[in-house]
Amino acid sequence: MSRTTTKSRPPEEPPQPILDMKLSKAMSERYLSYALSTITDRALPDVRDGMKPVHRRLLFAMRELKLEPTLPPKKCARVVGDVIGKFHPHGDTAVYDALVRLAQDFNQRYPLIEGQGNFGNIDGDNAAAMRYTEARLTEVARLLLEGIDEDAVDFRATYDGSGIEPAVLPAAFPNLLANGAAGIAVGMATSIPPHNVSELCDAMRHMIAHPNATIDKLVGLVPGPDFPTGGVLVEGRPAIVEAYRTGRGSFRLRAAWEKEELKQGTWQIVVTQIPYQVQKSRLIEKIAEQLSLRKLPLLDDIRDESADDVRLILVPKSRNVDPAVLMESLFRATELEVKVPLNLNILDKDGVPRVMDLREALQSYLDHRQDVLVRRSKYKLEHIESRLEVLAGYLIAYLNLDKVIHIIRTEDEPKPKLMKAFGLTDVQAEAILNMRLRSLRKLEEMEIKGEQKDLSGKQAELKKLLKDEALRWQYIDKELAELKHKFAKVTKLGARRTELAEPPADIMVPVEAVIERESVTVVCSDKGWVRAMKGHGLAHDSIKYKEGDEEKFVLEVETTDKILLFASNGRFYTMGVDKLPGGRGLGEPVRLMIDLPNEAEIIGIVKYQPEQKFIVAASDGRGFIVKTEDVLAQTRNGKQVLNVDEKVRAVAFSPAGGDHIAVIGTNRKLLLFPADQVPEMSRGRGVTLQKYKDGQLSDVKTFNLTEGLVWKSGDRDRTETDIRAWRGERAQAGKLAPNGFARSNRFS
Repeated sequence: MSRTTTKSRPPEEPPQPILDMKLSKAMSERYLSYALSTITDRALPDVRDGMKPVHRRLLFAMRELKLEPTLPPKKCARVVGDVIGKFHPHGDTAVYDALVRLAQDFNQRYPLIEGQGNFGNIDGDNAAAMRYTEARLTEVARLLLEGIDEDAVDFRATYDGSGIEPAVLPAAFPNLLANGAAGIAVGMATSIPPHNVSELCDAMRHMIAHPNATIDKLVGLVPGPDFPTGGVLVEGRPAIVEAYRTGRGSFRLRAAWEKEELKQGTWQIVVTQIPYQVQKSRLIEKIAEQLSLRKLPLLDDIRDESADDVRLILVPKSRNVDPAVLMESLFRATELEVKVPLNLNILDKDGVPRVMDLREALQSYLDHRQDVLVRRSKYKLEHIESRLEVLAGYLIAYLNLDKVIHIIRTEDEPKPKLMKAFGLTDVQAEAILNMRLRSLRKLEEMEIKGEQKDLSGKQAELKKLLKDEALRWQYIDKELAELKHKFAKVTKLGARRTELAEPPADIMVPVEAVIERESVTVVCSDKGWVRAMKGHGLAHDSIKYKEGDEEKFVLEVETTDKILLFASNGRFYTMGVDKLPGGRGLGEPVRLMIDLPNEAEIIGIVKYQPEQKFIVAASDGRGFIVKTEDVLAQTRNGKQVLNVDEKVRAVAFSPAGGDHIAVIGTNRKLLLFPADQVPEMSRGRGVTLQKYKDGQLSDVKTFNLTEGLVWKSGDRDRTETDIRAWRGERAQAGKLAPNGFARSNRFS
């Protein structure tokens, strides 16, 4: 009879209970957990060591691999493998990218990793694959790890529980502000620019001496960021102080440049430093692109003559161009000037994210150093006490050497006998039994007494240090003085790279310096397609439109001008003529360039001219006069000027320059009255211009009484000088328009 074997099955797990919970609550709880994990474990640095978990794990793994600054480097693939295998359960690409960044001297003010091989460059080229590159720790990283074996910080289990990792590094180097940090979490972000260590040490030493130091005083010692790529910081001191006081702000950073004289009176600009985190190749590409679009008329050419240093050559159009004006135009139009944000949103010692000011960030680091000092001192004290206990046992053994040897030779269990005979502790007896025979000499006894004396002195010092907080602050102050000396401004690594300068004076850059002046004709079709065609005096019948579309507005301007658009929603929109599409095609919908609602239509388009005035009116017959300065909009959303609602819309808009106003309604009634009866406003509904029993306002314009009223009749203009019948006061109904007035009930 054959025996049937069945494959063993694992016991089935009991089914999980079904939770009765609203979907919104379940989603919010899980999303909150995800958000907190992202904030604390990925995106925000710790205020104490300035590191995110991936960076901390990288340095710790490299230390475990004995990649000290004085030892040979190892392959980055080996480092990345150890990190993802033991500490960091994420992809190897992310870990290698973090390693590469810590080794790039154009990204890190004080690199933590020394790389050998291709680690990328300031042009934005990527590093070589991890199997080709090698790395080891730098002296700065060694300082961050100093004392980690002396119980200086807490350790926690790794993600799989197979090992332990530090929760924070001892950090004998102020890494948070020295190297800066950047990260985006869920609902919050951080952005901290790098600073000069020598200046940070001065600020912290001042805080130790003056615990109530003000932000103003600290900013005097830390005047601003110090970027690895240099540049010129041109932010005003009040703005810098306010940024450090609130923990939020920005710093205006410009490229460093100089004028280089050439033969025959010609010259060129040499850019020697570019702003932080601006890729050189991308910068050149963008400038070249603007050159091809003729948006930099003062610049003739750009060349890259960089080697190990940065050397960008900017060639002016003419030797008569002012270098300051040329550079100002480039600063405004390119990434030769950037805004570097400051957002001191970091994790405090309890792992809680919050925005700190400069003083809080420095004080948190000092408090961490105080905690590390106490823990290391206690650790050393315990080891000294243990060693003194052993040395005391050795001395007893030397004084009773013959008896000790006799007990060891004759007893099967010598340890209890030794403890009883000489009053030894378990540790002392064990140390005597483990003593080598070569140590049983007189010289060794003298060395033990000397070591005992030396350790007793250190023991007394450590006990005194642990009891006296003021003494501990003196010790930290001494550490900071040594750190400042190591990274002094006279050293290559410690020298300040970013120049501090006053905010630049307002240099008047003519529009022509940014935009080449050229005559164009702006064409806007009835369906809202707009374009700028080259030249003036174009024949209207030569302008092509999409099928079913037709001409609505034609305006002759120049590329350096701005145009104002007034829409039926009562908003004014501002557009630069240079931003309009060219005239080769049929243009683009104006709604792609401004936030014009679908239900709104364009009422009028005019060229922007300072100190000009307009009269605007709505369908309910109300209106007012407004200055051009009050209608100029800074955003795509435009500027609300004439207030309207669902039943009322803007219908008329005309330049205001005469002494009288003419209003015509859809009922063909015309009213003329003095212009001084209409107020000048910046925004509102205005006053009633004309009353209607059945109808609404159709058009409005201003004119001079002595010149008569002019309106468009077919292809010609008609002027009426005998207008006494239609003259009246504002808010009257008016009289029927004269014979021959346009059937459209409009003046033009």
